[in-house]
Amino acid sequence: MKSSKSIFRIVFGAYLALFFAYMFLPLIFMTIIAFNANEVPQITPWKGFTFMWFGELAKDEQMWNALLNSFIVAFAVVAISVPIGLGGALLLTRLQFKARDFVYGVLVSPILTPGIILGISTFLFWDSYMNVPGGLWTAILGQATFITSYCMLLIMSRAQRFDLTQEEAAFDLGATHGQVFWKITLPFLRPALISSVALAFMQSFDNYNTTLFAIGVEQTLPIYIGTKLRSFISPAMNALAVVFIALTIIGAITYEYRRRRELIKTG
Repeated sequence: MKSSKSIFRIVFGAYLALFFAYMFLPLIFMTIIAFNANEVPQITPWKGFTFMWFGELAKDEQMWNALLNSFIVAFAVVAISVPIGLGGALLLTRLQFKARDFVYGVLVSPILTPGIILGISTFLFWDSYMNVPGGLWTAILGQATFITSYCMLLIMSRAQRFDLTQEEAAFDLGATHGQVFWKITLPFLRPALISSVALAFMQSFDNYNTTLFAIGVEQTLPIYIGTKLRSFISPAMNALAVVFIALTIIGAITYEYRRRRELIKTG
């Protein structure tokens, strides 16, 4: 019995070691390369510690324009996807009609459609039939077609647990539909709405396939990085990755710190 437990611990420990090595070793190597003075992005030969690549990154106007475009597209996608996702979630959880399953399938289908198809179809429709050239607007519409579905599913999972008797009690007390929605329904859905905002923003900011075919001659940050990597792999791209890793760690630490403070206050 003891031998089987020890074998399990060894196997489990080895699995964890391989898992974390697979996850974090590439990030560690990439971080080291960002501080290597070598113009070729590799650890060896080591030519000295430097912040040169961060300076080059800061001077890259094309990168800043692409970053600005990514933020514009992401905020616009959030503004479109979350309200539509909320409407779809309430429609499917509140109303019972014969075509409900069909409507659900239609609303979820964009998730199952390849991003390339969504991007190409969005660009061709607006460019050929509406005479709207590809740009940020078409990228926003292309991304919103499938990100809306993610928001709807996320909000639905919360809306299905809502007790409708709370709304009925409010109506009995003389509340209007608007008051019930803003004072009862929306506060209950707030955690799902906040999560859907974060999900929509990250999905949009990180999207490549759909945006590449829908945006025309414009660039977002993922497209800019992809173009740079195809032409020449510069250590400045590693510096950009290090910046995002640092921002992610800071955000995670901040969130965890605030969460623990709230637990201490409520506890």
